Amino acid sequence: MAKLVIWIDFDPSGSTLSPSMIRLLEAIHKHGTIRRAAAESGMSYRKAWLLLQQTQKTFKGPVVNAGAGGHAGGGTQLTDLGVEVLTLYRAAVKHSSVAAQGNLETLTKLVRHDAPPRRTQRS
Repeated sequence: MAKLVIWIDFDPSGSTLSPSMIRLLEAIHKHGTIRRAAAESGMSYRKAWLLLQQTQKTFKGPVVNAGAGGHAGGGTQLTDLGVEVLTLYRAAVKHSSVAAQGNLETLTKLVRHDAPPRRTQRS
């Protein structure tokens, strides 16, 4: 079965909210560290950090609060805004998926059983 993946473009700024940003925020919420969240999300720490910085610049306030790193680690927590962004994004995906269910089922029937998987995943 097909699943709906949503990439949100915000106009006029040109900022985006991508599935990889959401996965990273969810992993930070779960683990409390950027390093562990990056590992779970299958990305390097640097990519996670840059993605997080982009996300921080997209919204009107911080989506995470990060403590200083070091031997014991600093810890990172989602702010109330970060939790709200996750909640609203997941609700949009759920509502859109319900609305598109019939179309997704029909599209799935049109896909070859031996169709090659995509090589790279859009982040």
